[in-house]
Amino acid sequence: MLKTLTDRLREGLELAAPQAQAALQHLTAEQEPAEAKADFLAALAQKGETVAEIAAFARGLRELSTPVPLEAEMRARGILDVVGTGGDRLQTFNISTAAALVASAAGLTVAKHGNRAVTSKSGSADVLEALGIPIDLSPDEAAVWLREHRFAFLFAPRYHPAFKHIAPARKLCAARGQRTIFNLLGPLLNPARPDSILLGTPRPELCEPMAGVLRELGVRRGLVVCGQAGPEAWLDELSILGSNRVSECSPEEGLVSYLLDPEPFRTQPATLADLQGADAAANAEMARRLLRGEDRTPRRDMVLLNTAGAFLAAGRVGSLAEGRELAAATLDEGKAFDKLQELVEAGGRRGK
Repeated sequence: MLKTLTDRLREGLELAAPQAQAALQHLTAEQEPAEAKADFLAALAQKGETVAEIAAFARGLRELSTPVPLEAEMRARGILDVVGTGGDRLQTFNISTAAALVASAAGLTVAKHGNRAVTSKSGSADVLEALGIPIDLSPDEAAVWLREHRFAFLFAPRYHPAFKHIAPARKLCAARGQRTIFNLLGPLLNPARPDSILLGTPRPELCEPMAGVLRELGVRRGLVVCGQAGPEAWLDELSILGSNRVSECSPEEGLVSYLLDPEPFRTQPATLADLQGADAAANAEMARRLLRGEDRTPRRDMVLLNTAGAFLAAGRVGSLAEGRELAAATLDEGKAFDKLQELVEAGGRRGK
């Protein structure tokens, strides 16, 4: 069956929803050879994944994931994720993680879904662990943290057991230099089912399709962004270095795409070198300085802009300019560092 679907893709034909569902059953089956799975994933990527295909795979994998048991009151409050697909390979510091912490400090409930580093030296799990924030919360613990602290990290391998049967095929594709649909799916599989999301992608042409996928999945409001970092370089973040492609989806406006000029959000000249990160320990110290309000370098401008995007996605503000002001106040009034200390102390009590 998987070979038949692979041949279909090689002919340039799209998968209907039932075919995507059948393919996913084979991809997550232990007995299916990794080589056959890798051939399918390569053929799908080479054809080019459609909005319908990405949405179908996301729905299927969500059904296989371990959910976070959130009460109706928590759902009504609203859940936000600030996440990137990764893959820009530009080795920046952990921008979306810092922005997620600032957003939580400002009163939003943030379920940060992520993993350890794959294409960088420090993933969201790595830097949060270095900060002293637990990354191994169970579903029940995550629900408590979201209710009591307005922040929880959901470590992807703990919530997606089916992925262990896909990992060998992904490794084969990576060894061949072939990206797969799973490079796009990660941010769509948050087990807390956030109703708002700031999602970064490393290729500007993906913004509008990924926003379409968010609509298909029932996300109330989403911003999909890609920021220029150089003539041929793009970040899976909003960027102060160059023009930004933004695609918004919302019930009021449907799907709207536009370019965002970084100039109003940049307080000083900046280059990509100013945004470089290092290992988890170094990135954690950068985050502490940012959250304490001590870092006034371009890193602060990046975090303020991306936090503004998170506020806009969550409906907390009406514009990015308003969101940047709120983010700056959250840092300058000490609320962001207070939030960090709260989470670290809660993590310490958890181990006793």
